[in-house]
Amino acid sequence: MSISYNNITVRIHLDRIRANYELLSRKASAPIGVIKSDAYGHGLVPVAGTLAAAGARTLAVGTVGEALKLRKGGFNGRIIALLGALSSEEACSCRIGRIVPFVFSLQHLRMLSDAASADAPISVALKFDTGMARLGFCEEDIAGLLQALPGLPGIKVAIVASHFAVSDEPEKEDFTREQHETFLRITGALRSAGLTFEATIANSAAMLAYPETHHELQRPGIAIYGANPLHGTPNEHMGSGLCPAMDVGTPILQVHALPKGRSISYGRTFVALRDMRVAITSVGYADAFSRGLSNRGVMMVNGQRAPIVGRVCMQMTAVDVTDIPHVSSGDTAWILGGPGECPVTPEELAAAWGTITYEAFCLLGLNPKTFE
Repeated sequence: MSISYNNITVRIHLDRIRANYELLSRKASAPIGVIKSDAYGHGLVPVAGTLAAAGARTLAVGTVGEALKLRKGGFNGRIIALLGALSSEEACSCRIGRIVPFVFSLQHLRMLSDAASADAPISVALKFDTGMARLGFCEEDIAGLLQALPGLPGIKVAIVASHFAVSDEPEKEDFTREQHETFLRITGALRSAGLTFEATIANSAAMLAYPETHHELQRPGIAIYGANPLHGTPNEHMGSGLCPAMDVGTPILQVHALPKGRSISYGRTFVALRDMRVAITSVGYADAFSRGLSNRGVMMVNGQRAPIVGRVCMQMTAVDVTDIPHVSSGDTAWILGGPGECPVTPEELAAAWGTITYEAFCLLGLNPKTFE
């Protein structure tokens, strides 16, 4: 006899992840698979294996800890840690694990140099801020950086990187092009000084919409998981063919009548305007299904759409199944994806949630996963 301790199942279609990566590989020369934060909730090691089988030779994670987990999981290619080495211990791990950390300050470069050795240098990716205003060297730092590098033994500059802020917003194209012009000046100055490296700035949206920004390496993230970064914009067609890889389902606990005039769930925020039937599903905010979805959004039940009614509770959410026949306890309600002609898309769920597909994937992916 087996006992289930979880009331929600996240199903990951690895074949779709591979197909998405292969589609992106036809659009650019060397896409790095970005699998930070547990592959956006899709499962770090299984997704890494899928991308490696599809031809990925470089993968990017968030932390050095994730990089080490990936090494232990069997990936032998190049691993980039996007947050870099945050301690001397992590710097040593970069040397031992052949991890390429992003570097955004001279302090971090010195720490990595101290951890490196003549027979075990550390390859680094220099991160430059071209308009995001988060982490990175500035264009004005180039002279000081070039002066410091010869005095930092064991450091090999392998990659120079930056990141776009609005490449998924066509109406802000001028800023994207301004960022790219800054990046071109930076890489030009570094190469003129004798550095040899691969350049990367293109994210998923730029891979699709700005081929001139591809350089030697590209960094697709959200597109690998089947969400279109250009959804809802005039450039939406550029992301056609991407297929969402995550389905999320939950059991229906009970189906019962809700007479006209009766309310349901906490706060009485929904009152039936007609005689209804509701299904009580086994999912709530404890399962990373946001309370903000109360009286918003839909689930798929028996291939049809069932609107959420009332407040989302800790482990239960009600949906309206009045017009859906043959719904019973034990059926599955699909929060995301699932069977049927009109599944709930990542973009639709995120819009109802008041967030973005990235957050929806990462949060729902905290639940137990199965891989297909």
